[in-house]
Amino acid sequence: MKRIAYKYRIYPNTEQKIFFAKCFGCVRFFYNKSLFDMNEIYKTTDKFKNITPASYKEDYPFLKEVDSLALSNAQLNRNIAFKDFMKQNDKSSKDKPNFKSKRNDQSYTTNMVNGNIKISSNNRYISIPKCPRIRIKMHRTFKGTIKSITVSRTTDNKYYMSLLVEEEIKTMEPIDKMIGLDLGLKDLIVDSNGHKYKNHKYLTKSQKKLAKEQRKLSKMVKGSNNRNKQRIKVAKLHKHIQNQRNDYLHKLSKSIIDENQIICIEDLKVIDMEHNNKLAKTYLMLLGLD
Repeated sequence: MKRIAYKYRIYPNTEQKIFFAKCFGCVRFFYNKSLFDMNEIYKTTDKFKNITPASYKEDYPFLKEVDSLALSNAQLNRNIAFKDFMKQNDKSSKDKPNFKSKRNDQSYTTNMVNGNIKISSNNRYISIPKCPRIRIKMHRTFKGTIKSITVSRTTDNKYYMSLLVEEEIKTMEPIDKMIGLDLGLKDLIVDSNGHKYKNHKYLTKSQKKLAKEQRKLSKMVKGSNNRNKQRIKVAKLHKHIQNQRNDYLHKLSKSIIDENQIICIEDLKVIDMEHNNKLAKTYLMLLGLD
């Protein structure tokens, strides 16, 4: 049995969008508030203190309006990040868990408990705790048990739902084939057979259009409706570039994995290329930033 995530586009109505906004805000508030308090306690005692959502609900009653499991998962994620920080030898401020920003993609996670997550018989609607009958586009089906779901809203105001499903996966037949991969400058990857995989440079191709839209955004009055519309336009362009890159990389990686039993790569710290101005854009695609 393995757990696999299936991501679908959802189309919430106005009431459901308001509920999601409350969940995103409360999860972000609890995460940031508790992380700040934990940092203060750690400064004085040098010890880890687990802060639960229940300890804040009396002072901040709006936390009771959202899914309690969403807050519990935020607590779990915060604890993992903080404990990882404590295990490090160099405990500098840059290594501490980051606070969540409302300007990035927003999300929260809830769990399947006693059948509280249900999909309609026609696969057009899904019901989750405190939010029934959300319209969903299930472009592919699955056979398995839902363990948890993550609701997310991107910066271009699109909503998605990732279902973590436990299902039985058939093992692939072994392949007596191996390949070596070398990261290139002109080409994205060159394999040991001499085959070159093209670097499409999606960011570079959209650079002029992106710069034009960003200039428009910078000249608009903050807080105005026109600026908000332009902000979404820029966000959609960024998301389009990201989708192009992800689609290409997912298809490429799957084909390489399906066709080879052993894959060898060079011992190279790609993240270090980000600090080299000449190499940075070439490797942005591999870093997931192009």
